Amino acid sequence: MLSKPLDGAVAVRFFMPSPALAPYISTYYLTEVNLPDGEFVEDWLHPEWANLRVSNNAKWTFALGEGPLEGLPEAILAGPTSIATHFRLGGGSRIWGIGLLPLGWLRLLGVPASGFVDRTAVLAGEPAAAPLAALPKTVFTATPNPAEEAARIDAYFLDLLARSPPHEDELRIRTVHTALIDANIASVRELAERVMMSSRSLERLSLKVFGFSPKLLLRRQRFLRSLAQFMLDPSLTWIRTLDFHYVDQAHFVRDFRRFMVMGPRSYAALDHPVLRAAAQGRSAAAGAAMQALHQP
Repeated sequence: MLSKPLDGAVAVRFFMPSPALAPYISTYYLTEVNLPDGEFVEDWLHPEWANLRVSNNAKWTFALGEGPLEGLPEAILAGPTSIATHFRLGGGSRIWGIGLLPLGWLRLLGVPASGFVDRTAVLAGEPAAAPLAALPKTVFTATPNPAEEAARIDAYFLDLLARSPPHEDELRIRTVHTALIDANIASVRELAERVMMSSRSLERLSLKVFGFSPKLLLRRQRFLRSLAQFMLDPSLTWIRTLDFHYVDQAHFVRDFRRFMVMGPRSYAALDHPVLRAAAQGRSAAAGAAMQALHQP
C-alpha cells in the first residue's frame, strides 16, 4: 500500500567520521521510516559518489534510472552514479549508509571506480567489497541505539584504514577533488590548469578514481549545485536555483533530464520525503546538502 507521507514519516540522522577518516568517508547516516508495516515512502536519489548501505530488515526496492524496481539484500555497495536512483522504503525500515569519497573508494577497496559506475552490487557476492563484508554483522544489536551503532561503524573503518596503506597519489587526488567542487571552474581546461596536469593525464586519473570523465563530473557538479538549492528551499522557482554557469533555463532542463530521467517540473510535483530530510540534515551536520558537494 502506498501512503502519502505524513510529517515525521522519515527521519535521517547524520554522524561525522573520526578525523582520520574524513578524507575517505563523507558521513554515516541512518534513515528510519516511521510508518506501519505494508506502507512505504518513495523518492528519487540524485547522482552521487559511492555508498555502502546496510539494514537488518531490508524493506527496500531500488532501480537505476527508469528500470523496474527490484528487491535487494540487507547489504549493498553502490558505485558512483551519473543517473538518478528510484527507490521505495517500507515502514519500519532502519538503514545505515556510509558515504565513500573517491579517495576512500580507492584506498579502502583498491579497485578502479570506473568498473562500478552506475552499478549496485550485493555486498556478500562482490570480490572487490571483501574488506567491507563483515561490517553488517557488527552494526546492529537487539536494542537499536544510533549513537552506539555509528561508533561501531566508525571503529570498523578506523581498523580498515589502519590495514590499508595510503595510495601514492593521495595528495594529487585530493587536489583534483577540491578543484572539482570549486564552483568557479567550468571547463576541463580550467580544471587541468588548476591541478597542473595535462588533459590526458587528468582524464586517466578521473576515470580511475572518480569513475567518470572530467567533463561529465563538472556537468554533474553544476547540476547538483542547482538541485541542492531547491531541496533546501522548495519555495524557490527553478530559475532562482540555477548555477551561474548555466546559459539559460533550457540548458538546465537538458541536464536535469540527463541526470534525473525526468524534467524539473515532474520532479517538483513529486513528494521527496527522504531526500528533503536528508538534504536538510546533511547540510546542518556536514555543511553541504549533497555528498557530491562535500569538501574532501
